[in-house]
Amino acid sequence: MASDKTQDERSWLLENGNPKVLSKESRHGNGRSRRAHNISSASLRKKSQFTLVSHIPWHSLRFVLANIQEVILGTKLSILFFAVPGAMVAHDLALGRSWVFILSLLGLTPLAERVSFLTEQIAFFTGPTVGGLLNATCGNATELIIAIFALSTNKIAVVKYSLLGSILSNLLLVLGTSLLCGGIANLRLEQKYDRRQADVNSLMLLLALLCMSLPMLFTYSAALPELTVEPTLYLSRAASIVMLAAYFIYLIFQLWTHRQLFEAEDEGEGDNNETEVAVIGFWSGFAWLAGMTVFIAILSEYVVDTIEDASDSWGLSVSFLSIILLPIVGNAAEHAGAIIFAFKNKLDISLGVALGSATQISMFVVPLCVTVAWGMGVNMDLNFNLLETGSLAVAIIVTSFTLQDGTSHYMKGVILLLCYFVIGACFFVQRFPSGPSKIQNATLKSVIGPVTCAN
Repeated sequence: MASDKTQDERSWLLENGNPKVLSKESRHGNGRSRRAHNISSASLRKKSQFTLVSHIPWHSLRFVLANIQEVILGTKLSILFFAVPGAMVAHDLALGRSWVFILSLLGLTPLAERVSFLTEQIAFFTGPTVGGLLNATCGNATELIIAIFALSTNKIAVVKYSLLGSILSNLLLVLGTSLLCGGIANLRLEQKYDRRQADVNSLMLLLALLCMSLPMLFTYSAALPELTVEPTLYLSRAASIVMLAAYFIYLIFQLWTHRQLFEAEDEGEGDNNETEVAVIGFWSGFAWLAGMTVFIAILSEYVVDTIEDASDSWGLSVSFLSIILLPIVGNAAEHAGAIIFAFKNKLDISLGVALGSATQISMFVVPLCVTVAWGMGVNMDLNFNLLETGSLAVAIIVTSFTLQDGTSHYMKGVILLLCYFVIGACFFVQRFPSGPSKIQNATLKSVIGPVTCAN
């Protein structure tokens, strides 16, 4: 029986033939430090018990069931996996497009958390550098896949709304809730965090704000706004290339030259000498990652196809669903982890999750969508319109001021949450596009109309 167990461990978990059992020190090269995003995601995982699986006599079946137990049942969000087949059944049977929309959102929640888990598992075999790159590209895979499907159907507004909503959600809702909960749970303690990471992310966000503001300002500054479509598009594409280059330099700064700024102490209870091991093998991790990506793509297509019908059915604007509802549900796992660690007075982890995700979306996902649309022949620019750009500017500036002193209390969280609620109320009452086109048309009519009458 002992030999069977040894064989199972080698085949289920480390089937690549080159097992690496890594201590935290050897894995991360800096004591017990880990990426904040990975620590936050780990807070929602459950330790698997293989008591029943180990009694199955067939080796291949034990291998498959052990992987299913780790990947599907190894998260506290496993109950939400029912929404994945539920959304597919509702779509095939045409049970109601609003039901397809909400079930797809619920199904995306555990899938997004499992992608984070799988990239961390693969990092056991590739090392922290490649693992960090995987996390940097797959951390917001849900938003990117939804954006690509929306671009394929020329729903540029949905792309912009969903990406803007993810940034606002991370900066105001997640960070605000974390600071509020952490401040209330630690009233008698002075909460501190490392300002250096916050400063770097704030600078990146301000650069993103500049690149997103100039196309909008360029449009409004022109004498004849209709003639500025192509120059605005060219400016957006040039700015997107600059943003992607800046993000690449940011990755070098984050993963190589100044990695210590972006690592957080993982202080478990009584685990000082704990050894971490991969719970699934290298090729199993890639297979599961590919499978999860397929299901994320299917549900993302459902979300894009049904969001307008859900908007009509519920009496809510598409902008509200995309900016407020979609990011809250789609990133619930990541958000919950940040809040849990704020309760434990580990604000460096909470800030790493909220600011890191906002930076990744604004400096990587947004410009990548512009370049992908360019290749697809879709004219997506960085003009997020006046109301949306103004909301983004307020969120970034308020967050930067909030984090400038390196200390925290619950009042800072209250301010960030109130900003989010006011912005949410704005998009809740919005029933028409906020872009410049209507304003421009009204302005032109007011100018051209009297001239026509005079003639």
